Amino acid sequence: MDEPILPVEEEVCDLADFFKTFGDTTRLRILFQLLQGEQHVQALTDAIGLQQAAVSHQLSTLRLLRLVAYRKEGRKVYYSLNDQHIAQILQIGMQHVQEAQR
Repeated sequence: MDEPILPVEEEVCDLADFFKTFGDTTRLRILFQLLQGEQHVQALTDAIGLQQAAVSHQLSTLRLLRLVAYRKEGRKVYYSLNDQHIAQILQIGMQHVQEAQR
């Protein structure tokens, strides 16, 4: 069997930053909300129960790390998960947590 190829340091750092993003409950709540589909900022704010400034700040972080995509329609900004990998990571993470609780 071939030995696994270790990632280069830059990739390891990028992966660590990626996983750090999931360490914030507000960001996780936003991501889980977006599992339901594209939503505008006010809908996310209402669903999560935080002020719009707090949600917008977290969305900015999620955008920088390319976990969410956005589009503008008039004055509204709509957000969605950037790709299916994000949904899979959330789902696998929840499966792990639920199995560990049994």
